[in-house]
Amino acid sequence: MSTVSHPVLRGGVLSTDAYQLTMAQLYLRAGVHDRTVRFEHFFRSYPDYGTHQAGYCIAAGLAPFAEWMVSTRATASDVDALRRHRGRAGTRLFDDAFCDWFASVDFHALRLEAVAEGRVVHPNTPISTIEGPLGVAQLIETPLLNQLNFATLIATKSARVAEASLGRPVLEFGMRRAAGTGADAASRAAIVGGAVGTSNAAVAYELGRDPVGTHAHSLVQFFIAAGGTERDAFEHYADTYPDDCLLLVDTLDTLESGVPNAIAVFEDLRRRGHRPVGIRLDSGDLAYLAVQSARQLDAAGFPDSQIVLSSQLDEITIWQIVDQIAAEARRAGVDADHVIDRLAFGVGSRLATSDGDPMLDGVYKLVAVRGDDGRTWRPAIKRSDSPAKVLNPGRKRLWRLYDEHGTATADVLASIDETLAPGSDITLHHHALPNVSRVLRADRWSRAEELTATVVESGVAIGGLDDLDAAAARRRRDVDALDPGVRRLVNPHEYHVSITTAIHDEKQTLLERLA
Repeated sequence: MSTVSHPVLRGGVLSTDAYQLTMAQLYLRAGVHDRTVRFEHFFRSYPDYGTHQAGYCIAAGLAPFAEWMVSTRATASDVDALRRHRGRAGTRLFDDAFCDWFASVDFHALRLEAVAEGRVVHPNTPISTIEGPLGVAQLIETPLLNQLNFATLIATKSARVAEASLGRPVLEFGMRRAAGTGADAASRAAIVGGAVGTSNAAVAYELGRDPVGTHAHSLVQFFIAAGGTERDAFEHYADTYPDDCLLLVDTLDTLESGVPNAIAVFEDLRRRGHRPVGIRLDSGDLAYLAVQSARQLDAAGFPDSQIVLSSQLDEITIWQIVDQIAAEARRAGVDADHVIDRLAFGVGSRLATSDGDPMLDGVYKLVAVRGDDGRTWRPAIKRSDSPAKVLNPGRKRLWRLYDEHGTATADVLASIDETLAPGSDITLHHHALPNVSRVLRADRWSRAEELTATVVESGVAIGGLDDLDAAAARRRRDVDALDPGVRRLVNPHEYHVSITTAIHDEKQTLLERLA
């Protein structure tokens, strides 16, 4: 057995792709590593879950990434790992000059601009941008994509679940089946996207919140196997948590055993001056069981008891359950709104893994290089046989246009020198198709909002980045501002993403030069 110990390098500067390192050394040898550049991070398409599709995304992950960016620097172990790396011929791949440069690497020379967490974002618009020296701007690509893409993916799924829940609480329960330490990022992103709590204790406490949860079937199974009953298990739970008693009632028979035993325990709690929370249903026909459980609880005098539904839920399942409850309630002579109003949804693995589409196709592309004079900028472009993959070049600003009703009507990429203000017609070009454009008349838009702002500069992150209540407020406002067709859970209407004439003309000029 090997006794050689290896330092832990994960999570630091070397948590990057190998080609970032080889490119950085090339830039150093060419003497261009300090040349100022601009990269943009954007995604090319919304998540497509197969039977249903997203019509918008929710930006997330910014605060943890900003903290990583300002606190991470190369360590002696990082540099030693590079010095030990041998190429195919057996010689060192990274020379002393590069290793000496790498030893001084941090990301304090970079400026990060980004769309705030919780905001609605759309394809082919920069969620974040990096400006600074080429060498370190290249090294930050992989961690930026790794952290922001995944968080945005999960926040988007969470927002869709929240949309389907009709304002009822969404609880994130996905840690057990999430991808390793990605569970922590998923739990936080789920809250950005609309979940009101998480079962992930560490993340919840770090965020200044209480984790949520009750008990598993194993609690009831144990007491039965030890010679007791389901009610014994419930009574022990109620004695331990008299003011936080929410019981899982489907271990044996939900309506014949679980709910009646829960009611008996709740009655005892009430006699002792406590108010039980409610029950959780984790199997069976959840809509039918929710209605029938509500009938039993109401008859026993617990009309306000919460009913938490769980078991492989996602936005479509919740949508179907809510719709079915209306039908079940009519047949049972129960007020459907009364049942729905007391629901909460525990959403686990399908949320924490973005079931159906586990990847956001976010990319990080060079769009501009500062000239030799240190003042002017040269646009950078990438050609492709696919029009959607042809870059929109240059330093840009991202704007959102709203109509007279406050509905978001288009996201627009403008040049860095353009300010979009209402009061005049504006020509909007398709972001990828050069011959597609439209004129948005002055009376069809009433407000323009710039979406990106500086987040990190000179090694300092601005304050308030981790305010998740503010992120939640932004999400609610932005989602409410979307056209109902864009918000649809299935086959959503396409939101307009456009470029101004200045960006369009510069793009076509560059492509003609490369032809």
